[in-house]
Amino acid sequence: MASTSTLSTAWFYSKLLLLGLLLVSYSSKEDEDDTVRGKQLMSRACDEIYVVGEGETLHTISDKCGDPFIVEQNPHIHDPDDVFPGLVIMITPFSNSRNNIII
Repeated sequence: MASTSTLSTAWFYSKLLLLGLLLVSYSSKEDEDDTVRGKQLMSRACDEIYVVGEGETLHTISDKCGDPFIVEQNPHIHDPDDVFPGLVIMITPFSNSRNNIII
């Protein structure tokens, strides 16, 4: 029969291996979630009221939504570099027909 010391050591290493496997599987799942979250972030629609997502800047939102005048339309944005997730902004998509002047 195996000694108590050998069984204790085997038990310890089996638990350590199980913990390592759990951590690796959790880490892989987290990476997959970030990929999916990033795709959803890039594909979400630009509504008139827009909530800034993680990793977004005014420049990326402007390009995505077609609104080059975000700062001018949102007087609560004092510093264009100080944009954070959860910030609510107004979006007015730019249209060439809006700027055509008929004389």
